[in-house]
Amino acid sequence: MKNLIKVERARNDLSQAALAEKVNVTRQTIHAIEKSRFVPSTALALKISCVLKIKVDDLFELEESDWK
Repeated sequence: MKNLIKVERARNDLSQAALAEKVNVTRQTIHAIEKSRFVPSTALALKISCVLKIKVDDLFELEESDWK
């Protein structure tokens, strides 16, 4: 699954650590999500999108391999 968290964090002038604190996870979790090593829960994806002020659909995008 692709995501635009890194781009949206920059637009909101937030570090990984700052975003992590706002959504109650570790900085490593945000890093893993940005690198597509971890797919967040629905609740976490909604929290991140809320903090970044962007719709979940605009923040995350399914890839072809996600359908298999």
